[in-house]
Amino acid sequence: MRRRRTIKDDGPDPIDKYVGSRVRARRVGLRISQTKLGEAIGVTFQQVQKYENGTNRIGASNLYKISKTLGVEVSFFFEGIEALGESAIENLDLSDIPQAPFKEDPMASREAIELMHNFFRVTDEEVRKRLSQFVKTLAQSTD
Repeated sequence: MRRRRTIKDDGPDPIDKYVGSRVRARRVGLRISQTKLGEAIGVTFQQVQKYENGTNRIGASNLYKISKTLGVEVSFFFEGIEALGESAIENLDLSDIPQAPFKEDPMASREAIELMHNFFRVTDEEVRKRLSQFVKTLAQSTD
């Protein structure tokens, strides 16, 4: 029987970190501050920070409120995680998700924020998926 993970032993659960990163990406893309999001769902901006870095787990009611505030379905925050497969999710480590190394936070740049904002203005989900794949292909071609 597997022992339950604790933050003290293993750090934040990778799924909580993944969901938090999706919350942050959507929030930044919509140009909503942590303070504004916190006010909308009834928590402090510090709590939003903890949600976004996975330190604190987002409860179902708050995840629902976040989804409504950010204009997405709850499932949005889990998109892409299933690509890892069932066994990988059980032992998920965010290092399993391919990511380019960054010297600084890529979402701190004006271009990244504008890209995210404009990406989420595209209403057709299929077009967004194709845009995402296009950018991923471009990034991989420069490696």
